[in-house]
Amino acid sequence: MSDIICNTSPLQYLHQIGRLGLLPHLVSRIVVPAAVAGELAEGRRLGMDLPIPESLPWVEIREPRSGDVLQLATGLGSGEMAVLALALESGDAVVILDDTLARRHAEVLSLRLTGTLGVLLDAKRAGLIPDVTTLIDDLQVLGFRLSKQTREVVLRLAGEA
Repeated sequence: MSDIICNTSPLQYLHQIGRLGLLPHLVSRIVVPAAVAGELAEGRRLGMDLPIPESLPWVEIREPRSGDVLQLATGLGSGEMAVLALALESGDAVVILDDTLARRHAEVLSLRLTGTLGVLLDAKRAGLIPDVTTLIDDLQVLGFRLSKQTREVVLRLAGEA
């Protein structure tokens, strides 16, 4: 099975809308780079409501063997760089990224990718949630950036347009 490597924002948003528990129902294990675990820890230190990946039995914290390959990927945070590095090392990974620039880098690197909205669509298809509209509304209240066009496409894919 392919590694599923997750960045900070999908973990944050799924946790904050009370749906982080969807992930182990969709895949048996999620790989979280140590840099992402560090970003979440820093956010918790600042008082944000964020998950503790080290406490989740279905999460494996992993450090990339080398980040040198991504030195040309400018404008990315340490978590995003680590997600991409781990995916390149894996060779058959799926990355979960929300950030537009990070997604562009993943596409240039020919990595398979999804995001928070893709997770919600998969959960609906699997019968784990009744709808995505309510959860997208919850995400947007939290500040999740989503264009009107993307929202419409996701709702259409969910059969809720």
